[in-house]
Amino acid sequence: MTVSIAGGEQEVYIPDTTVFLDGTLKELIVKGYLRGKVLISSLIIRKFEEDSKRGSALGLLGIREVSDITTTVKKLGLEDYVKVEFINMVPKGYSIHDIDKVDEIVRELAREMGATLITSNEVTAMICSATGIKYIFTGKAKQRLEIEKYFDKDTLSIHLKEGCVPYAKKGSPGNWKLIPVGYEILTREYLEKVIRELIGASFKLETICRIEISRPHSLVIQCGEYRIVAVMPPVSDGYEITVVRPILRKKLEEYNLHPRVFERLQRAEGILIAGPPGAGKTTFAQALAEYYMRLNKVVKTIESPRDMILPNEITQYSKTYATSEELHDILLLSRPDYVIFDEMRDTPDFELYIDLRLAGVGMIGVVHATTPIDAIQRFVHRVDLGLLPSIIDTVIFMRNGDVNKVYALEMTVKVPEGLREEDLARPVVLVKDYVTDEVEYEIYIFGEEKFIVPVRRTTLAARTAVDRKVILRIVRALKKYIPPSEIRVEKAGEGTYVVKIPESYMGIAIARGLPKLEALKKKFNVDIRVEPR
Repeated sequence: MTVSIAGGEQEVYIPDTTVFLDGTLKELIVKGYLRGKVLISSLIIRKFEEDSKRGSALGLLGIREVSDITTTVKKLGLEDYVKVEFINMVPKGYSIHDIDKVDEIVRELAREMGATLITSNEVTAMICSATGIKYIFTGKAKQRLEIEKYFDKDTLSIHLKEGCVPYAKKGSPGNWKLIPVGYEILTREYLEKVIRELIGASFKLETICRIEISRPHSLVIQCGEYRIVAVMPPVSDGYEITVVRPILRKKLEEYNLHPRVFERLQRAEGILIAGPPGAGKTTFAQALAEYYMRLNKVVKTIESPRDMILPNEITQYSKTYATSEELHDILLLSRPDYVIFDEMRDTPDFELYIDLRLAGVGMIGVVHATTPIDAIQRFVHRVDLGLLPSIIDTVIFMRNGDVNKVYALEMTVKVPEGLREEDLARPVVLVKDYVTDEVEYEIYIFGEEKFIVPVRRTTLAARTAVDRKVILRIVRALKKYIPPSEIRVEKAGEGTYVVKIPESYMGIAIARGLPKLEALKKKFNVDIRVEPR
């Protein structure tokens, strides 16, 4: 630890909140740097208590550290050297209710009492130096973080759990192994030390660490390229730290995109980047953001946490520190050409994406999805069908770090696949494979419900005119009782058709649909079987 003392030795010390959060006050006491009284303001305890109630893990850590300091002094027999006392004093011009100004209050209290302020905050130390307040700055000299010792060039992430040895994922996205990177069982004390080190790094003036999300028993910290998720009991059954580091930074040109896709991205304005966790969605979003920046476009991001590694020209907004309404106003007034919305999760996220897109802002949303159509389905029940192609015109599905599928959406008026009567023509959203131009899904309203119907399965099953006619008549016979999207008709052999429907519809299919299917069997001289799917 590097300790800077200005103003000579003092017997009265007043700590601010930062030295409790990063654990450096206890280090000063245990290592014998302090001799005299340590006066802890009761406002600090109230501040930690209020933070804990508001859902901040920092509040809980602070309370635990206050308790631990008093216990440590007694346990090590340091009462003759250090006396820890609690005070209720506030300086002139402040109230005991100003707990949100607690660090400012204890700094002014140190001035009035002629005491030495103890802080880890570099800004506070600078203010003390400028105003003549005696202080001890406990900020650590720039050094390698503890978590960095577990990483090498092939490490994707590390996984530290209380009572276990450390593990790391090594390899590349989609091709990695989980292997131990140490043989010493990790203790709670060690993991808490790691967390406090990261918290302390966030107090630096020119820091690369910032606390993105703080909840009662979890923290999300972004430290340079490292995204750290720390979880504590009772949410988890023990202390757990997961650190993820992107090992790839690619340019858009390195993805070897089909020329049509590359051309599409130059004019698309409603893009979804979808895929399962670890598929390379954020890496592709970073490449796309930098590509648009090179096209002289104004690009901004919405992230939580802010873990994209981007040039300074691209402003990164935190969803954690601003409401959807605030972000909406900022982005509309600043008029970016493109906004990258990383990790869209809940309804307010999708509503913000939709509203900004309808306002004319180019939007790129990143969503978790197991298939490309799943990403589209997240929007289907949130917007009018006619607006869907205006909100999403391109879907990029990632798998194992590469672009696996590209969909384009367009609106037309037609009879949906599987229906025949001309009076059933209606607006239909076509979901096409952009490279082959083949329609794979149709989205339309039937009755009051919206359906996403796979087209490819129907066309493959109906290869001849007779097959097609029989299949369409089967669907027509059952559609009054079963949604068309739930009906699968397969040809099991010459003149044999198997109708597969969810088991929950079997009762009504037998009671209402079976007589109609019997009539079709006689008319076309075929065999039709109904089976649960």
